[in-house]
This record gives sequence, structure tokens and C-alpha cells, in this order.
Amino acid sequence: MKISVYDTYVPKDENTVMHFDILVEDKDTIENVYKYGKKGIPNFKLTTKECNFCHMEAAPEEVEQSIKEKGYYIIEMENC
Repeated sequence: MKISVYDTYVPKDENTVMHFDILVEDKDTIENVYKYGKKGIPNFKLTTKECNFCHMEAAPEEVEQSIKEKGYYIIEMENC
């Protein structure tokens, strides 16, 4: 499966920024990417300021399975 990777930075509080990647099937919409990224931060609206397309790649099996089940996969990088 070919996937798109979106690099995402969201303020957690005044001094902390969460950094995570949102992985979706390559033909998914940006609206869905924003929806998937809101999991756990319901009062925050993701925009291109926080979430940008990074690159495309082939999905490892674990990622592909998650995308088939949930529509997305999130890699937590920092402060999540």
C-alpha cells in the first residue's frame, strides 16, 4: 500500500509542542487527515500551519493493517 505521511506539530500547552506523523492511504483527503489528527485534542482545529504533507512511501505491514481498520496510523514522535 502506498501511503502519504503528514508531519504534524500541535501545541499541548504554553511550553510544549506535540510532534507526530499522520499516515494515510495515498488517495485519502486532507479533511480526513485533519480529522484523524484531532484524536485526543478535540478542542483544536488542525490546519496547514500545524499539519503538512511530508512524503509518500510504501507502508510496513503494521501500518497497512491499521489504515485498513481505522483509516490512519499515527507515529508519536515528541511530547504525545
